Amino acid sequence: MTDMRTSAVHGRAFAVMGFCVGTFAAYAPQLKAQAGLGDADFGLALLVGAAGAVGAMWVAPRIDRLLGASAMTVCALMLAAGFLLPGLATSWAAFAAAIFVASSAAGLLDVVMNARLSGHEARTGRSLMNLNHGLFSLAYALAALVAGLVREAGVAPVWCFAGVLAVTAILAFGMRDVVEPEPTEATDHNLAPVVLPWVMVTLAGLIVLISFTAEQATENWSALHLERAFGASAAEGALGPAVLGLTMGIGRLSGQEVLRRVAEGTLMQIAAALAATGLILAAFAPVQGLAYAGFAILGLGVSTIGPTALAWVGKTISAQLRGAAISRMVMIGYCGFFVGPPVIGFMAEAFGLRLALATMGGMLLCITVILVPALRASARRSGVTA
Repeated sequence: MTDMRTSAVHGRAFAVMGFCVGTFAAYAPQLKAQAGLGDADFGLALLVGAAGAVGAMWVAPRIDRLLGASAMTVCALMLAAGFLLPGLATSWAAFAAAIFVASSAAGLLDVVMNARLSGHEARTGRSLMNLNHGLFSLAYALAALVAGLVREAGVAPVWCFAGVLAVTAILAFGMRDVVEPEPTEATDHNLAPVVLPWVMVTLAGLIVLISFTAEQATENWSALHLERAFGASAAEGALGPAVLGLTMGIGRLSGQEVLRRVAEGTLMQIAAALAATGLILAAFAPVQGLAYAGFAILGLGVSTIGPTALAWVGKTISAQLRGAAISRMVMIGYCGFFVGPPVIGFMAEAFGLRLALATMGGMLLCITVILVPALRASARRSGVTA
């Protein structure tokens, strides 16, 4: 409960992100049909959104400083308002423009809330990354489930997103984050400047990138997979991302306890192998029930990979380099949130959705077999353990 109270301000921002993304995932088949898009067209529109998100991430630190204590409040409201637009789109151009705006707002909030949470962890000495990402996942699961039922009832997407905006406006009252000035470290100008360990940061960033790519791609395409492969109804299709979000929330909330017994690198290897197994099972499941089981296994596995990598780097990098290291990892890793869906779209158009999802499972195995061992080797050269 102490961690929950400590995360009260930042957790609201993570919850808003979950509400918006979960609602979008549940309505994705209808939004795609409303705009008259094929798989490749849908993927290309999401790629346009990815460009907006990456651009927003680049300027996010400046926006954060400019907005000060109101940064998370303003970004959260921009995000919820931006997601109204896809519900109004009836053509590719309109949908692409809408996703560009919504994804740009998502990129801003992503960087701001993670950077502020990382600073909060450093000031309080508490590990809160898995907890807050767990709140995102639970909010995502709840939103996907509710939105699926609302969609089944025939409610237009714009009205459902308007409800999300109303909830965001309520939560925004508690998002004001007054940051206390960080203590200034003494410096010796005769000492050689400390260099950021780029190899370590890049390897950890790639781990985050693959895990978030698999997570976001599945969130956006799981409902389509269920409806296309098994003829699932709107509510049954929305249950796919809801199951994924729920198990991710459970995995992340328990991740802090697991890390007391298992080293970060070992946890990431086991979790990546588990996630790959789940995604491949969901992709090739012969019956709908096994597809749900696959998404559940994927959620438990993929849930802790990204937050653990972020927390590990924040713990092992010196305080004077922590901010730069986290921001570089966010820039590398969070591209997965926006690159994953369009990549799946292009692969689905060319090879089918089942094979596209299975390929993403193969990428997860690279974390276990290649990236974590390489990260360990890099960490040993830097005098730390993973």
